Amino acid sequence: MFDWLRKKDAPLTGAPAVRREKTHSAESGYVYQYFYEGQRPAKRQGEPGTQYVFHVSADRKTSFSVSVLIAASALDPWQREHGRQLGSTERYAIAKLALFQTFDRRETPAAMSEEVLVNSEDVAAFLATLDIT
Repeated sequence: MFDWLRKKDAPLTGAPAVRREKTHSAESGYVYQYFYEGQRPAKRQGEPGTQYVFHVSADRKTSFSVSVLIAASALDPWQREHGRQLGSTERYAIAKLALFQTFDRRETPAAMSEEVLVNSEDVAAFLATLDIT
């Protein structure tokens, strides 16, 4: 009834033309199937960042969205230390590794409803894992 009062999210961009289902066998014992839906600018507590949205299923019957937020301040320490800005592909890689980490650490699919927040330590660890300098 009052939909016009709700703040609308910006539309998602950057999704591939053809969605490819991918899987991740998590340490929790679940096997997740997911699609990348896209990204959009986002603000949390007044801080700018990018929200990456994935469509996820743990049982192939029900599905839900999982949101990964990378705040600009989480990228800043790595970018200052290395003297360059991270590209869009590198930022997507961080979001995807954060998603995998969440699959591994959260015990059940029901726990996936809370947004994944990436911090600067995560950024450094993920990029080191990928040997990105």
